[in-house]
Amino acid sequence: MQKNLSGKTLLIIGVLLVFMYGIFFGNDPFDPMKVIQVMRDQGVAAGIQQNIHLGLDLRGGTHLILQVMVKDAVNATTDQTVQRIQDGLAKAGAAKATVTKPDPVNAPDKIVISGIPVDKISAVRAMLDDTLGAKDYDYSSTDTGYNVTMKPSSERDLEHAAVQQAIETIRGRVDTLGVSEPVIQEHGLGDNQILVQLPGVSDPARVKEIIQSTAMLAIHQVIGGPYASLADAEQANGGAIPPGDVLLPMNAGAGGDSNEFYLLPRVATVSGSDIRDAQPGRDENNRPDVNFFLTNEGGKRFYAFTSAHIGDRLAVVLDNKVREVANINGAIRDTGQISGGFNEQSAKDLGMMLRSGALPASIQYREERTVGPSLGRDSIRAGVTAAAVGMIAVLIFMLIYYHAAGINADLALILNLVVLLGFLGFSGATLTLPGIAGVILTIGMGVDSNVLIFERIREELHAGKAPGAAVDQGFAHAWVTIVDTHVTTIVSAFILFLFGTGPVKGFAVTLTFGLFANLFTAVFVSRVIFDAELKRRPRTLSIG
Repeated sequence: MQKNLSGKTLLIIGVLLVFMYGIFFGNDPFDPMKVIQVMRDQGVAAGIQQNIHLGLDLRGGTHLILQVMVKDAVNATTDQTVQRIQDGLAKAGAAKATVTKPDPVNAPDKIVISGIPVDKISAVRAMLDDTLGAKDYDYSSTDTGYNVTMKPSSERDLEHAAVQQAIETIRGRVDTLGVSEPVIQEHGLGDNQILVQLPGVSDPARVKEIIQSTAMLAIHQVIGGPYASLADAEQANGGAIPPGDVLLPMNAGAGGDSNEFYLLPRVATVSGSDIRDAQPGRDENNRPDVNFFLTNEGGKRFYAFTSAHIGDRLAVVLDNKVREVANINGAIRDTGQISGGFNEQSAKDLGMMLRSGALPASIQYREERTVGPSLGRDSIRAGVTAAAVGMIAVLIFMLIYYHAAGINADLALILNLVVLLGFLGFSGATLTLPGIAGVILTIGMGVDSNVLIFERIREELHAGKAPGAAVDQGFAHAWVTIVDTHVTTIVSAFILFLFGTGPVKGFAVTLTFGLFANLFTAVFVSRVIFDAELKRRPRTLSIG
């Protein structure tokens, strides 16, 4: 029974060393001294925690459920459609026709065109066919115009896209804050909600403010104002705010009176999508401000507008509040400045939010929970204690029940645990409380595999076979059963990973890799140990 035991033994030792390295240094393999310093100052356990990411339930942090107000995205899209229709009406010779949204709050998908001259009805219909097409909007004729309505399928697609864009925008903002291993994903079934979990957040109030801020920057021409009140604005405009305009308040933080209002066109000259970059800076009085830079397309459009409106006023609008009003003294191409009311941190935050892009819709908080680090430490202590007690009990049982062969199983189980923890270190996967449950279940599956092999070897020995033949037959027959049980469990874990949320995914990840590690340790490592023992004592086998 000559086996290449030396090569197999070296392979096992190599795997052991690689994954031991992964436990302590896998997260930052090029700077191991940092982890060594942590272990020297705070202990080995702290070094492991430095390398293996802990989830919200173990590390503490903030749990948020956000509601995306998708109607805002629909409103913004139909506002742009209104502008396109107005431009098209002018080209169709019906410039005096009016385009309104009768109920932007409750019915943002509806647009009404009225006052079209009778001889221009067909020309306007052709313009609508060319401008809107039949993909996104339905439109029906009235006596003097058309009712335009966004199709339900297009509205659903727009709402879904708004949620996905909000997720990506929030992820970009959170990443710039340096929050490690955040969970940001869609929550619920069709509820337009987002789950945000931020482990180890030290300033949840600031993170909440940054997440919730739409950071929707827009530049509008000023039509009227400042007005002291809504009533004054309505009186100055014939008793009502024109349908195509909007009245916005002045932000008190910008140095203006919060009771002042400005009348602006509903459609902006420059919007957040035209922002190429934004950086904190200093104004002429050395106060913090934010400088923004437009894209080529946005810059061309802004240059054409300012060239044609020298002497008029522009309003810089941020989150539906007028931040600044200034006269156009000359053509402006692609650079602007937002000043007033900033400190160093708020200027940096605004620049970051503008760079990451505006949220497509406003955000409301549906649920907020804070997990304290002490609760996380208790969870770690309880989980580690459960895993340690369970493993020690299993190790003792295997020794008692299977005698010397139990040592074989115990070594395979310990290597299994080392491989699993090393994988967590190398992959950067987040360990959660359910993940610890996956580790414990992996230990149980490892014991199950060894029991299957050992009992089969016992049967072969009782049938009168020699120890070497019994080991060969035991592994050969048990192998099929072991693979079958592991594959079915891995498939189940894969389904959990596809459809589960963060903690469930953590359980699925640790369980899946633990099962792959178990196939290696229970079959390959255990067989090598048996072969080494049989090479030393070929006629005896202590297996209970």
